[in-house]
Amino acid sequence: MHVGIPDWWEDGLKHLGQDPIMGKLIEQYGPKGLEGKGDLFNTLIRSIVGQQISVIAAESIWNRFLNLVGDVRPENVLKFTQEEIASCGITRPKSGYIRGLAESSKVLLEFPYESSSEDEIKKHLIQFKGIGPWTAEMVMIFSLCLPDIYSPKDIGLVNAIKTLDSSVTTMDQAEQIAKQWSPYRTMACWYLWRILDPIPVEY
Repeated sequence: MHVGIPDWWEDGLKHLGQDPIMGKLIEQYGPKGLEGKGDLFNTLIRSIVGQQISVIAAESIWNRFLNLVGDVRPENVLKFTQEEIASCGITRPKSGYIRGLAESSKVLLEFPYESSSEDEIKKHLIQFKGIGPWTAEMVMIFSLCLPDIYSPKDIGLVNAIKTLDSSVTTMDQAEQIAKQWSPYRTMACWYLWRILDPIPVEY
């Protein structure tokens, strides 16, 4: 798992700084951005908490969850029942997923993430209940810090691209626009999220 600023971040700034759209966003929000925390389990659980809710709501619920469990490690999560986890404002299904991932943490975490392809990582992650493509993409962005990840069904990203280009009306069109930011679409996602949320997205 990656810790700190990705080693490709400076190259990404130089590359996307020349893009007419991203260049303006980098200038507006500054060069500081993504920093990996080196903790896949924490990132994964935080992503599940944030599924289909706003960044601000997710932050509030996450803080309540941290107050309950302390360090987000499998053994700490397993000290609490599904009902106790749900009391933090987490839905019952999500609470069940979180407990299930803690129970399956050995298989989940003992996987060669660093040497696997994006498709192999996604295939491994989505076999666990509660993890879909979006959650897997958040892990690849925020924990593995892979440089060229775009999450096509992330509503925030789609809405940000719509804000920048009024001709975009669908997820597929937004995904096509995002291709111009390869091979640094992870960085592009970071700046697109900043358009809509006062709190930087963090998982």
